[in-house]
Amino acid sequence: MIDVQRNQFDQVNRLLDMFPAVLVTGVRQGGKTTLARMCRPDWESHDLENPADFDTIERDPVFFFKQKPSRLILDEAQELPVIFKVLRGVIDDRRREKGRFLITGSSSRDLLASASESLAGRIAIVELGTLKTNEIVGAPLSAFYDIFKTPLGESSAQRLLSLATTITREDVLRSFLRGGYPEPVTSSLPGFHDAWMSNYFKAYVDRDVRALFPRLDLVKYRRLITMLAHLSGQLINRSELGRSIEADEKSVRDYLDIAHGTFVWRNYRNFERSRSRAMVKMPRGGVRDSGLLNHLLKIGTPEQLDGSPFVGRYFENFICEELIKGLQATDVFNWEYFYYRTRNGAEIDLVLSGDFGLLPIEIKYGVKTDTRKLSTLKRFVRDRDLPLGIVINNADRPELIADRIVQLPANFI
Repeated sequence: MIDVQRNQFDQVNRLLDMFPAVLVTGVRQGGKTTLARMCRPDWESHDLENPADFDTIERDPVFFFKQKPSRLILDEAQELPVIFKVLRGVIDDRRREKGRFLITGSSSRDLLASASESLAGRIAIVELGTLKTNEIVGAPLSAFYDIFKTPLGESSAQRLLSLATTITREDVLRSFLRGGYPEPVTSSLPGFHDAWMSNYFKAYVDRDVRALFPRLDLVKYRRLITMLAHLSGQLINRSELGRSIEADEKSVRDYLDIAHGTFVWRNYRNFERSRSRAMVKMPRGGVRDSGLLNHLLKIGTPEQLDGSPFVGRYFENFICEELIKGLQATDVFNWEYFYYRTRNGAEIDLVLSGDFGLLPIEIKYGVKTDTRKLSTLKRFVRDRDLPLGIVINNADRPELIADRIVQLPANFI
């Protein structure tokens, strides 16, 4: 794996200073192991997907951790969930000592449940996505994310208007096409990107999902993921989707949860602070990595992507992921993401909610946004008396384009 400076490098190091253990979780081949070894290059490392390492620990995990009670990297911990129960006793023997274990894990609700239940108060959990655009080009994380460190207020818009960046529009569009899996994105070998994506998707379904869910109908699941690529950024009608793959609605619900839990797909809930019947109850979602999305859609060139009738929707999905990756790299912990849609079609692409307040965000693919098409965003800001809403597009510079509405070019996030 190529060594790329990750936005979460400092975050992981800070958390190791505060907790006995840190778990870095996320999609397979997203760079978790590389990040762990960059954070602690002098620590001993054991890979639980390596049969020799697995047997060494599984044979007698209590004895293993007595011999190695700290300064240890454990890769792919989902392969041996029992270690979390053992680690609880190991950590409690020297409860005040911080920074003892750095753990990585690729997937599943079971992994997070094991860590949270067995090591509550003893472990910090970090989710690592594929590379964000700034990581690919070697730029620092945008100062845009500083606005989330304090409650949003009157000064927030002015801070956004004064942002600067070294990232270009072309950098963003290249990332939109190729995605952020470290190995194919950083390779210059002709044809390698497509070959890697094809083999990755096959291995994800035939190996990873099969191992985690051995009774799953893999044929239907593979068809579902391919169909979901076309539905990225749209509302999901589980009944219709089930009919398309010849599965019942419960199976589709389970498949969506599996895709979300293995970090390939992201489910979004609709934002509602009341039980209004005017709100749409259907889920929305998207393939998390735009490179994998474009591979599944058989889009391989900028011309094909720009010529797609759904390029705007795919760009919305890409920018949502960029924003979520950016927030995940900060020390802002109490936040959530939503979409917003009413039954009469009023829609906002992303709503961020946290200790900082509410921030509604509209996303447009073009370089100019017609403010007449922002009526829902304006109303959302006005009705809730918010300090600002944001429009992200491909414009040249940040600009105040309406009362309390800031236009922010995608290369500034």
